[in-house]
Amino acid sequence: MADRILEKQHEHEREQERERLREEEQKDLKVEAHRGARPLEGFAGGHTTWTGDQDDEAAARVHAGDAEASQEASERQARLEPPEDEDDSLRRE
Repeated sequence: MADRILEKQHEHEREQERERLREEEQKDLKVEAHRGARPLEGFAGGHTTWTGDQDDEAAARVHAGDAEASQEASERQARLEPPEDEDDSLRRE
């Protein structure tokens, strides 16, 4: 009998958790249905002078050589060469 009571309580808790997850999913679907700019996490009410153009400019500077570096690394790996930044003493061992 105690097992039934405990099992009933656990089932009730699982059902509450499923209901909570359904509600969260509904909220997510409602937000995802609206396309547009998203505020930064934690800064929904904050004001900023930062623009999307600044993000694009910074990304262009920081990642300017990524494609070439990746291509070179892939070619070195295909030839089984060690990376360029390895110390010469490590290559001899």
